Amino acid sequence: MSRLKLYTAIFVVLMALSTTQALVEMLGVFEGYWTMFGVLLTLSFVKAAIVAGYYQHLRWEPPSVTYLMLGGLFVALALTTAAAYSIL
Repeated sequence: MSRLKLYTAIFVVLMALSTTQALVEMLGVFEGYWTMFGVLLTLSFVKAAIVAGYYQHLRWEPPSVTYLMLGGLFVALALTTAAAYSIL
């Protein structure tokens, strides 16, 4: 029963962050493009960390599994960046 409460609370937090993201984008709360981009990117990172930590159970796994996931993320970002520069 406590897991149900935990996952419900996480769902509510994720919905609140998603709503905040949508409102920031629709209302144009921040003046500069890069400021808004940074805020939206930060909110996305927080949501991704919550999903990885709780829904993918990384919080309860040994640290080596978390490091493996972070290594895979780093490689994916590096390949994406390399592909973006190779197009130019």
